Amino acid sequence: MENIGYKQSNKGLAVFSGNANRPLAQEICDYLRTPLGAINLTCFSDGEIYCQIMENVRGKDVFIVQPTCSPVNSNLIELLIMIDAFKRSSASRITAVIPYYGYARQDRKDKPRVPISSKLVADLLTAAGVDRVLSMDLHAGQIQGFFDIPVDHLYATPVLIEYLRNLSIPELMVVSPDAGGVERARALAKRLEVGLAIVDKRRTAPNVAEVMHLIGDVEGKNIIISDDMIDTAGTLVNTVNALKEKGAGKIYACATHGVLSGPAIDRLRAAPLEKLIVTNTVPLDESKKLPNMVVLSVARLLGEAIKSIHEETSVSGLFV
Repeated sequence: MENIGYKQSNKGLAVFSGNANRPLAQEICDYLRTPLGAINLTCFSDGEIYCQIMENVRGKDVFIVQPTCSPVNSNLIELLIMIDAFKRSSASRITAVIPYYGYARQDRKDKPRVPISSKLVADLLTAAGVDRVLSMDLHAGQIQGFFDIPVDHLYATPVLIEYLRNLSIPELMVVSPDAGGVERARALAKRLEVGLAIVDKRRTAPNVAEVMHLIGDVEGKNIIISDDMIDTAGTLVNTVNALKEKGAGKIYACATHGVLSGPAIDRLRAAPLEKLIVTNTVPLDESKKLPNMVVLSVARLLGEAIKSIHEETSVSGLFV
């Protein structure tokens, strides 16, 4: 997906970034050969967020890069305030580029008297004035239906596939760590032309998971565990231990979003993983990096999607 011969004018295209993941936004701009927009984002002493756009955006096609990762609430409010600022500055169209969509796990009422927070976030974004959303590997695909505006949903699979193929792992099998991730794991297994196994996971409390049963024969196989995100790493480590008990060989793990909160780093450091592969949808500081961790960039993929949206051409070729 190299940017070869991109002669289309960037006139009218403007890419801005919040504070959540400026390095990714800069990579996207480098790919698109367009400057990162100038914006002043600061806080008052009581924590209120202040935003001022430092250049003219009247009539511009604006893209705001802002994953709603930790601190989730601050980054979400910052995104809403930026959208309002661009709307009041007469931008012609505002697209929220949200590589990691916070609150995505709260997509249904699975218990009495709980909110559907991912729908609430969709309503907040729409009310703020966003015209469309570009996101990646949503926890549940149906979140697209929570919006009454266009949503372009990308997958990091092409980036992961390219890296995994270059590893040339023999006797390979893909494992889904839970039933909800089977479609994602099946797509990966199909592209790699390998078998698929599934872990039956029961969650007893938020961020607490227990492996109950393994569907498939993994004995003597090298494994790739595929998931959309790694948060506290409880699910991943339980899955790794269950696979080792069933005679699996080398175990690799890949996920789009390396959230890595709470005890995740300690758990992963102790787990028998050959490699942990994540993307840069969520920024990782040095305290969250491990010797066996590989961070792949999704900047080109997002850049291509932004280019297609701006030029009004099909984005479907990027959907895998």
